[in-house]
Amino acid sequence: MSKKILIVTEYFYPEEFKINEIAIAWLEKGYTVDVLTQQPTYPLGKIYNGYSNRWYIKEEYKGMTVYRVKAVTGYRSSLFKKLLKYFTFMILGSVISLKIGKKYDYIFGFDVGPLTGMVPAVLLNKFYNKKVTLWIQDVWPDTVYAYGFKKSKILEFFLDRFVKFVYHHSSNLAVSGKGFIKRVRPYTNYSQKIEYLPNWSDELDKELTDFQFSKEKRFHFTFAGNIGTVQNLENIILAFSRMPSEYIEKAQLNIIGDGSYAQHLKDLVAKNNIKHIVFWGKKPRQEMYQYFNASDFLIVSLVDKPIFSLTIPAKMQTYIAAGKPVLGVISGDAADLIKENNLGFWVEPDNIDAITNTLIKCIDTDSEQLVEFSKNCQKLTDEKFNKMNIINSLHELLTA
Repeated sequence: MSKKILIVTEYFYPEEFKINEIAIAWLEKGYTVDVLTQQPTYPLGKIYNGYSNRWYIKEEYKGMTVYRVKAVTGYRSSLFKKLLKYFTFMILGSVISLKIGKKYDYIFGFDVGPLTGMVPAVLLNKFYNKKVTLWIQDVWPDTVYAYGFKKSKILEFFLDRFVKFVYHHSSNLAVSGKGFIKRVRPYTNYSQKIEYLPNWSDELDKELTDFQFSKEKRFHFTFAGNIGTVQNLENIILAFSRMPSEYIEKAQLNIIGDGSYAQHLKDLVAKNNIKHIVFWGKKPRQEMYQYFNASDFLIVSLVDKPIFSLTIPAKMQTYIAAGKPVLGVISGDAADLIKENNLGFWVEPDNIDAITNTLIKCIDTDSEQLVEFSKNCQKLTDEKFNKMNIINSLHELLTA
């Protein structure tokens, strides 16, 4: 009889996250794999077509049973609703996990958002002594403060104890960034294994024809992904607008994606009449290679906060796999990855003048250097960000 794995995650198919590929890979290994999640809403904050926002439903997906609980919608424009969304999954997910959890051999938590989403997983360790592995993509409590919550003694007291509760009731942990280890370790019992297992690139269809960003020949910078406050796009837009006119004329900044800050940025561009910045909206993940390959530099960026210096955004591996030079408007581990592997250029995220100068430097880069950046990207993809190696390592950690 096959062993049973329960995956606990706030996000699952049809939402586009790495956990979808992990679930299918483990199913193909012969495990019974089920998923506890919520109704799909990311990133627009609306229930996907074909789904009903009921309190609890069971459905089948590729041989897996998916348990879904109600999701709070409208959270893009409301902090209260965003917080309510997180706590709703924590509470409803915990009720369902305690109801169904006894039959599973292993519990895997995909911690891509607030740590509250891992409570339904760790309760199965506390009450049923189940083996629980968490793959941490976001470090608490650091992220809470990074998003603007004022650090106070009361908040620090409760957050620290909550984080310790979650980590202490995990069997072991994987982290997506090397720098996460030193931030997570103080909240564990020190006997727990913490393993660095990064994200891998999205599957890229390299047979696609390049997208035409402009009729005129231009040097194309492209940002793709969620558009929120922490992505630092405002500084990039302002830096682009400060380039000399002859550089603006031969360059274009393409912004692909959607998010809570998108309208603000569109208003900023319109108000200041900034030329050659184009918002393309959200595009299907399976079509992204045509946009990447039509670009000269792919931009990865985050605001300058201590927690983000430990973060390598998941899309960076996909950028690298696309074989295009990377411009990192970022600090810390992600900047080190670019520098150490010679993948492109990086610049401190708060220095708008320096960002402007780096954009100019990109445009002036000769073709031989661009080819070298591309070759280094392919080498890194093959050696460090291999999808099946990472999934197998997560499996070994889970079943050890």
